[in-house]
Amino acid sequence: MKIFRMQLLIALALVAVSGLSAQSSLKGMSLNGATGLYSIPTGRIGWERSSDLGLDLGYHAIIRDNANHIPKIGLSLFKWVELTGAVDVQPGDHQNDLIAGVKIQFPLTSTAIALGGNFQGINTGNPNPWERYSAGQIYVAVTYAGQFFTMPAETTVVVGKTFIEGSRDSNIDFGMGFDLILLPKVFQNYIHWITDFANFTYSVDPFGAGSQHRGTLNTGFRIDLSEIPALNKFKFVVDIFLADAFDEDRAFSVGLVFGIPIL
Repeated sequence: MKIFRMQLLIALALVAVSGLSAQSSLKGMSLNGATGLYSIPTGRIGWERSSDLGLDLGYHAIIRDNANHIPKIGLSLFKWVELTGAVDVQPGDHQNDLIAGVKIQFPLTSTAIALGGNFQGINTGNPNPWERYSAGQIYVAVTYAGQFFTMPAETTVVVGKTFIEGSRDSNIDFGMGFDLILLPKVFQNYIHWITDFANFTYSVDPFGAGSQHRGTLNTGFRIDLSEIPALNKFKFVVDIFLADAFDEDRAFSVGLVFGIPIL
């Protein structure tokens, strides 16, 4: 019951971010490479409305005793399609996971809605075939702009389903999150406070961001260095956050994304 109440309070706080236009939309990468918050994708793609061909390169590390490393790449096409790929290099031998994703954004103006999915190859480097398996996820992500205590914000809701090879679970994926431009008059749009909560995370084999017990809540800061005039034609994002912040196996994560418009 306490967990349900906490989830309800989070949901109400996010829904309260209502109907006014935000000043800007910061399109960073989630841990698995899709344009998004930390665990969840958003309804946006990396270069919507700004480039017919845009390239993003990213990296995240999740640190808890040891660390994993997640290099990733994203390609935005025609301002409505996104293709992504990531390699999750975890501690230990043969623990590399591959994640490939696609997202299609519907041509709406005020609210961003996208249909997406990903394929996950787990333990692909393991020589034992019984240790290797695959998974996939499909989802719908909706992102809308608003204000929260006069600060521009975007709220995202995600609903989907994860399929794991050899498993017949009937869980439905659900996540919510927000991107709040923190005190824009003070920090000049550089600092975003990002929080997301979901009963799924960036893959079915996560490191330091597990959701199998109570869901996962991630929270931290996303720094938009493209607000520097010399970098305003590019995307330059730095992430600093706590992964699975409310559980005892919480971890610290850092990452960055650099993107360029090609066409």
